[in-house]
Amino acid sequence: MADTAAAAQAPITEQEHQDTLQAHFQPNVSADEIEQVYHLKRAQPLLQVFTALFHGGFDGVLVRLLVLRELASDTATSAFSRADINTRLAYLLPESLETVLMRLRSNQLLAWDAQQAVYRVTPMARNVLSAIDGLLALGQNEDEAEMGFLLSQVAGAQAVGGVTVEQLQHLLGRLVELTEEFADAIASGSEFRLRASQAKWHMACDWVEKGSEILRAITTDENADSATHKAAQAIGRAQSALLNMQGMFSRALNQIERQRVHLGQSGLSTTDIKRWLLQHEDLASLADGAIDQPVVPLFITPAEMIDVAETELLSDRVSGVAPGGLPAGQDAPTTINDTPAMQKELDDWLARLSDFAALGNFPSIAEEAPKSIPIQDSLLPATFAVASYRASLLPLLGDASEASLQGATAELARLPVTFTPSDEMIELPDLHVAAMSLATLSLSLDPQGDKTDE
Repeated sequence: MADTAAAAQAPITEQEHQDTLQAHFQPNVSADEIEQVYHLKRAQPLLQVFTALFHGGFDGVLVRLLVLRELASDTATSAFSRADINTRLAYLLPESLETVLMRLRSNQLLAWDAQQAVYRVTPMARNVLSAIDGLLALGQNEDEAEMGFLLSQVAGAQAVGGVTVEQLQHLLGRLVELTEEFADAIASGSEFRLRASQAKWHMACDWVEKGSEILRAITTDENADSATHKAAQAIGRAQSALLNMQGMFSRALNQIERQRVHLGQSGLSTTDIKRWLLQHEDLASLADGAIDQPVVPLFITPAEMIDVAETELLSDRVSGVAPGGLPAGQDAPTTINDTPAMQKELDDWLARLSDFAALGNFPSIAEEAPKSIPIQDSLLPATFAVASYRASLLPLLGDASEASLQGATAELARLPVTFTPSDEMIELPDLHVAAMSLATLSLSLDPQGDKTDE
């Protein structure tokens, strides 16, 4: 009779649960028709485990995790009697320990073996603890980009052949968030925000480099479905957009450097002053001892004022102007500028690239001229400093935003020359540059643009 009553009560409880869930949705929408609701309800046992661990205040959560981790960390045995648990967790009050054990046992985190009268840590509890420990371990490292845990999940799933689209979408979402964050920092024009974002960008690029091998394995996996391939390709495009922000950071910082204001001949700039001020939590304390408070006023009588006025009127004043008018002018001292003439180097290199680009304008010459040249033939011969300066300008070729501006760099961006880099290196028989990335410069002719010009 009791079993029959319990069986009759179960559907009612399920129906009540369904009504409670439906109360959160619109009246004309059924909760069971939503795909994500189906997946979450199917994972109800696992989600209830997390509810049992993390429901309530932080102190209760801490004690539950403490008890479960202490038992799971003991690899000498897989079974624990109540006496063993009391001895191992003797620093907890018996009432608190009993409450925690009852909660863990009722939610399938601890299994009770009635025949042997021992507790055992369930496989689900070990999986949950492993996920929590992995997140805690990565959280202790300096991962400002917050990509380590997401990438580790993708890498682990790929290693066992079970990567899901949802895991890839989480990683893709984080890449998009970082790209937008860096773009906002560049648009802000704040040097301090730019440098902080640039450091975070370098860390994100390190994770991107580690994840490239995983993405290659996913895209070349014949057993992966189309949704997984699309998600991996979207991640690749997001990584490319993130890596291409290096030139944007450099241009923004160079613009700030050109606008920096230096304080006389002291060598200090406004950035140094701001950085020094930011190191002080209480700026008002800097005025201690610099200003007298309260200000003490000085008073004089009318008689003293008359005496001072008579002295000034009757005294023989010395003329402040020298006879003969204003002094003769002097030539300004000659100064020598020790800074390198980078503008001349830019003009010379721009002329060399212009000559190469002009080959496409003459059909008779273009047929004989090479369509592409190795990058070392353009950057060298030169010193290491000049070659590095020229190489830093290569990303400007074909940059639409830079081409819309004025100046030498804008002319460089408008040249019909395409820069194609690669990951390989080539050794060079040069006195200043031992090796260089393998890349080419090629003519990018546009026949329709030529007709327009005509």
